[in-house]
Amino acid sequence: MAQREAKAKYRRVVLKLSGEGLVSPGGFGVDESAMVAVGNEIAELAACGVQTAVVIGGGNFLRGRQLRDSKRIARATADTMGMLATSMNGLALRDCLESLDVPTRVMGTITTPDVCQPYVRRKAIDHLDHGRVVLLAGGTGSPYFTTDTCAALRAAELGAEVLLKATKVDGVFSDDPETCPDAERFDRLTYQEVLARQLGVMDLTAVSLCMEAKIPVIVYRFADAGASVRAARGETVGTIITT
Repeated sequence: MAQREAKAKYRRVVLKLSGEGLVSPGGFGVDESAMVAVGNEIAELAACGVQTAVVIGGGNFLRGRQLRDSKRIARATADTMGMLATSMNGLALRDCLESLDVPTRVMGTITTPDVCQPYVRRKAIDHLDHGRVVLLAGGTGSPYFTTDTCAALRAAELGAEVLLKATKVDGVFSDDPETCPDAERFDRLTYQEVLARQLGVMDLTAVSLCMEAKIPVIVYRFADAGASVRAARGETVGTIITT
């Protein structure tokens, strides 16, 4: 896909995607139509000249927390299984993006030579500088950390100017809008407000990391076509979390 210039506010972004974005609601595995929709959104970012790194979850296959109450599988093992699931999503999304003519690399913390490159910060930056989308699989590589925390960590390491947190709902709410129709939606929050109120938009460790690194977080509904590009351009989308 040929690049075109965009008046983007943010030159480099980290996009945090849920694994459930690659499957139809309530489904399992990878649904091609859902995956292509995700791929098209990322391709639009790349076409606008926005350097894009993507942290993908693995919940469409397995979340480590699903096994936390198991008496036979250790928490560390369960989390590692979840990290492996993110690698499967990374491979699927890589092929999808390359079918859309978007140069892409998968980099992971749990690697085999034939599957993906090991995550190396300077190599990832080089890929971004050369216009490649970087898919970051395997989470942090350590148990007990969420992919939200991984996204915040990678955003800080890679010098991203914003963390785009794609969700099922249009921003941050005072309560779960799916179960509480009267929940208040926020246009803007500070990191401290999110932490003090323990709003469930992100892992609180991730919020703390973004606060320390002064990286704004934009939370928005990924299913809204073009929302990622509008967020990268600095348009009002969802909720922004900043100082």
